[in-house]
This record gives sequence, C-alpha cells and structure tokens, in this order.
Amino acid sequence: MPTTTHALVLARFETPELLLAAARKLRDGGHSALDLLSPFPIEGASEVLELKRSPVPLTVLVSALSGAGIGYSMQLFCNAVDWPINVGNRPPHAFLSFVPITFELAVLFGGLSALFALLWLFRFPMPWHPTQLCEPFRSATVDGLWLSLGLDPTRWDLDTVSSELRGLGAKELSVVFEEEP
Repeated sequence: MPTTTHALVLARFETPELLLAAARKLRDGGHSALDLLSPFPIEGASEVLELKRSPVPLTVLVSALSGAGIGYSMQLFCNAVDWPINVGNRPPHAFLSFVPITFELAVLFGGLSALFALLWLFRFPMPWHPTQLCEPFRSATVDGLWLSLGLDPTRWDLDTVSSELRGLGAKELSVVFEEEP
C-alpha cells in the first residue's frame, strides 16, 4: 500500500502577538493546515484559524431530548398502557411523577453523547503522534508558543517556508516527517 510523506513544520514564537501575526500571514499566503499550540488560551486564535462551530452542543441537545423522550415514553407505557394500577385514586398518566426519571435519562444520554462525541472528534485514544519526536516541542505544555504547519513537500518548499517563518519572528524551527497511508 503506497504511503505519502507529509512534513510538519513546528515554529516557536516568543509572544502571542507574534504567533497570531505569523498565523494570519501564513493563512493569507495559502497555507491551510495550521494549528496553534499554547499552554494557555490565546484571544483571537479561533478567528485566525477559521475554526468551525463545534457539533458537540447539537449532539448533546438531540441526545438529551431523545433520552427524555425515551424515559417519559417508557414510564407512560409501563404505568398507563401495559400495567395500569389505580393506587390511591391516582390517574394512570400522572406526569409530575414522571419528571425525575425523565430528567435523569436526559442527563445520562446527554452526558454519554458528549463523552463519545469528544472522543470521536479528538480522535482519542491517540497514543503516539510524530511531534513527540521533536524534543524542543515538549515546551508546548509548559511555556512555549508553537505554530504547527502541515506541508505537502510536493507543493511547498521546506527551505522557503522555513525562511518565511524565521522572517515572521520564529525563534526555533523543527521539521517532523509523518507518513500517512
């Protein structure tokens, strides 16, 4: 099975402003595989990366409403249709007594759907990534501000991109090659 090799250029910047400016410049220059890695949130990063709205809230809402519907329907069927028992002259369909289980199933279905949606979106578990080969990149979780740029070597020249990143203020550059099936 043939594999293609892609280069991942990692550039370290000193300030968040330099990082955002470099990301804007690269985005305007036609690079689309950009990512910003920082130990803290950076204001304006989502606009620079042009991130789409997450599908997780809609998934959780639909699942929670489905759980509530299933819980309510189950209680209605059991108490009013399948086995109606007149206890204390209570009507078979006493909706106020159905609220706790309906709520609990809505929370259960919503929580589980959030967990599985995030696992699917983040592609967990991912026990290994090519950036782990780059020793300086370990500072991304402590104090480093890194820009990750995915390149197709047949389309972009690594030397040109490296010099462009140095011109944008990158203090450190690393190139990692990854093979994709």
